[in-house]
Amino acid sequence: MRQSQYRGGVLTKGDLTGADLRRIRQSALGAADPLGVAAELAEAVDAGRLADREDAGLALVLAAEIAESRTKLDAALRYVERAVDAYATRDDSEAGAARALRARILFRTGREDEAVAELEPLRPLLNRHPDAAAYLSAALAAGGRNQVAEEWLTEAVRVALAERAATTEGSAEPPSAEDAGLLFFLLQQRHRIRHVIGRPHDAHDVLAERLESRLADTAAAAAASADDLLFWPRAEFDRMVAQWPALSESYGGTWDEHRARLERELVRSAGTGRTGLTLLPGSVAGLIGFAGRDGAPADPKTRAGYAGRLAAGTGWINWPPERNEPCWCGSGSKYKKCCLPRSRG
Repeated sequence: MRQSQYRGGVLTKGDLTGADLRRIRQSALGAADPLGVAAELAEAVDAGRLADREDAGLALVLAAEIAESRTKLDAALRYVERAVDAYATRDDSEAGAARALRARILFRTGREDEAVAELEPLRPLLNRHPDAAAYLSAALAAGGRNQVAEEWLTEAVRVALAERAATTEGSAEPPSAEDAGLLFFLLQQRHRIRHVIGRPHDAHDVLAERLESRLADTAAAAAASADDLLFWPRAEFDRMVAQWPALSESYGGTWDEHRARLERELVRSAGTGRTGLTLLPGSVAGLIGFAGRDGAPADPKTRAGYAGRLAAGTGWINWPPERNEPCWCGSGSKYKKCCLPRSRG
């Protein structure tokens, strides 16, 4: 098996790994020809150039997201329908997210009845997978159905609270940030949807804010190191500095400086005996979304909370790579010739 690399929007001939796909997800939209990247992803699936055949759905979903972002909805629909077919034997959150993406694209093409029919069977996922609240709400929002999203989330919160009461003897205290789990994501997404549609605060909104505050406090105290390892891929770094110039003091004035700071921090952490070090790829849209409509994305507490959210997810970049493997920063160069020497600067 020959490993593929991603270089400036071109996939070299080789087998694409899950790590490759995660790197492409972080940088494809900033490529010179993102639609070309989408086509190459589909071609890699057709040619059997995936290290793991189970990644076919992921590759096709990524192609669909790229095409959708460029309003090439016909192409996006073709890709996502293939992704749904690839997930046909699976009943996990990734399969649900692919179907929700198809519904979102169907809404955008005016096929509303088909979109609703796609989403209705996915509703039980709200009480099974933490990320379902986000992708189902996004699909419904694309169809102008925020009120439906609020109704679904309200019912899912009711079910989750009832299940929690059954296991905690009806305690009225909010769960800790660590134990909130699926309930937290339901409350948070419901709170934001209600804000969008102008609903007044209710008890669930208050609980959502208390949990968000607790999570932010926990992140600020225990995940300050996570903020130190928040990595902005090149296109996102440029957007971040353009939007919040003052953050160059925290993350570096240039992308080279940003990468050097991260590499030095990783080397320092490794020197203290820490293992399992990872980088947390961030995005401007993700930070803004975490902050919420009335939040302050550039605030240190918000950034720490966002880093904590990323640390609790699955999109990390493991460090260090092998010397001759592609660098963690996504440049396409070998680690030994890219960021490894930056630790000595």
